[in-house]
Amino acid sequence: MTSTKPKRAGLSLSHMGFYVNDMARVEDFYSRVLEFTVTDRGSLATPRGDVRLVFLSRDPAVHHQIVLASGRPEHLAFNPINQISFEADSLASLKRFYRRFIEEEMEEITPVTHGNAISFYARDPEGNRLELFIDTPWYVDQPMRFPVDFSLPDEALMASVERHARGLPGFRPRAEWEAEMAKRMGIG
Repeated sequence: MTSTKPKRAGLSLSHMGFYVNDMARVEDFYSRVLEFTVTDRGSLATPRGDVRLVFLSRDPAVHHQIVLASGRPEHLAFNPINQISFEADSLASLKRFYRRFIEEEMEEITPVTHGNAISFYARDPEGNRLELFIDTPWYVDQPMRFPVDFSLPDEALMASVERHARGLPGFRPRAEWEAEMAKRMGIG
């Protein structure tokens, strides 16, 4: 959900790039499962050698939202990517992607609510943790995570998430929280 509220001037988050080991496998996942389109590809000479790049987007007005770059070591002691988050445009879309992840037998698929969002987490083919989410119309203090059942009908799922959220610290309408954040950011 894109907000029409004022935003802090100067910068906005645009896209991200990350290193991959198996370019074909990761490109297939992001284009086939998450429905990104490859907008460009090529190699770039760097001080560390040639890097193969694949640019992907889900928005025809944006050249790339993700850049895949060759060069990730095959074995990492620690993955520095905590999560890559994608906002769904509706609960129906979120559930559609959830079913697709189940069909693809992705790893660690975990549906949850954060009170202010409904999400599911899973791993991409190289172990990067992904979050797909929608915002809810309310806010609760963070961090908070509670399991949810995506097999429930939409109305029942939303009702159970709201019931749970109402009992948590900081529960209030999202608009109140957004107004407070705008004020704290100097744009309210």
